[in-house]
Amino acid sequence: MTMHRLAGMTALLALCTGAAMASPLQLELADPQPADVSAGLAVEYAFPEDVKSLRDAYISLGIGAKPGEPLADFNYLSSESNPFALTSGQEMKVAARIKGYLRFDAPGVYTLETFSNDGLELSIGGREVAKVDEKRGCDPIGAVEVSVPDAGWYEVEALYWQRKGGSCLIMEWAQEGGALETVPAAAFGHN
Repeated sequence: MTMHRLAGMTALLALCTGAAMASPLQLELADPQPADVSAGLAVEYAFPEDVKSLRDAYISLGIGAKPGEPLADFNYLSSESNPFALTSGQEMKVAARIKGYLRFDAPGVYTLETFSNDGLELSIGGREVAKVDEKRGCDPIGAVEVSVPDAGWYEVEALYWQRKGGSCLIMEWAQEGGALETVPAAAFGHN
């Protein structure tokens, strides 16, 4: 084996090992912890002439955001019986700003997976855990591992847009070694 080939294989092994050993994102506990938390997540909507990006959603919400019915959770998938994007009452051309908290009942490492149709930028505990900015079907964005230092409430902030052709916003979680399951509504709250 040549020295160049050996060096290349060593570099590739180091790269793969580093990727496999990537540290989980360290979440920050909301400080202070919220009092008098209501169920669900607060949401504001805007209904632009068209929306094709997070930038479009951000601008339209800055121009004319209106409070909407709180989201029970992140488990929304449009259907024939409920064709609307989230709680907006509208099927297409929806921008949403979502705020609240997610409660972890135990510290540890969790896997989070988020599905969206269309765009989403989602932060939990001060860390970006999901981002996609394209028209798409209800597909996974990509699982991330997060480190939860303490049980309690962690801030949730999201910017979401839906253009046309169905909508979804779903989040699953699992504690280390567990199977992914939909995050229950009881884990979400807002002031």
